[in-house]
Amino acid sequence: MNENELSKLIVECAIEVHRNLGGPGLLESVYEEALVWEIKHRNVFLERQLTVPIIYKNTTLASPLRLDILVDKKVIIEVKSVTQYNPIFEAQILTYLRMMDLKLGLVINFGEHLVKDGIHRVVNGL
Repeated sequence: MNENELSKLIVECAIEVHRNLGGPGLLESVYEEALVWEIKHRNVFLERQLTVPIIYKNTTLASPLRLDILVDKKVIIEVKSVTQYNPIFEAQILTYLRMMDLKLGLVINFGEHLVKDGIHRVVNGL
């Protein structure tokens, strides 16, 4: 699957999770775990809470990057559960994309009444 096909699948999974958990109000970790379950049950490879070393001037920093979810080594998902969305979330995921030389990231905020309003697509040269 390419990035756009994965994105469509991820959005479907996020809507299913939000619907089944009754909407907003839970911790990010709950939504993340349920989203992982949904994606895995569609037979798509993913990695959860993936640590990625940060290299600064040929030195590996002690604090690695931690991705919420990396789907099929192509799409980064940052899971949020906030009532007040901050555009810094998109800047953060764009930095992740650049550091990993990936093209697509999704910030999914399960804190919205309708999760479709909380899905933000971030691209890096896609």
